[in-house]
Amino acid sequence: MKDPREVIIRPIISEHSYDMMEDNCYTFEVAKTANKVEIAQAIEAIFNVKVVKVNTLNVKAKPKRVRYQLGKTRTWKKAMVTIKEGDSIELFAS
Repeated sequence: MKDPREVIIRPIISEHSYDMMEDNCYTFEVAKTANKVEIAQAIEAIFNVKVVKVNTLNVKAKPKRVRYQLGKTRTWKKAMVTIKEGDSIELFAS
């Protein structure tokens, strides 16, 4: 198994992710090579919660421009992790 800190890169903080927290669904940026099983094991190891479901998606690059220079944003992988009812991740608690 990979190191859990290499699988989970950072939490995603947005209005949509905060709305999903009411349904015990938390959003993270994860390594591109990580699969759903590795993501679930990493979340359980880091936060001591029980993972019920993991949904993943690859976020594609968007075109960006700075003055005359054209470029793109980076591609990355997002995971929406649903945890067991009653558990919570204190990282997001306010």
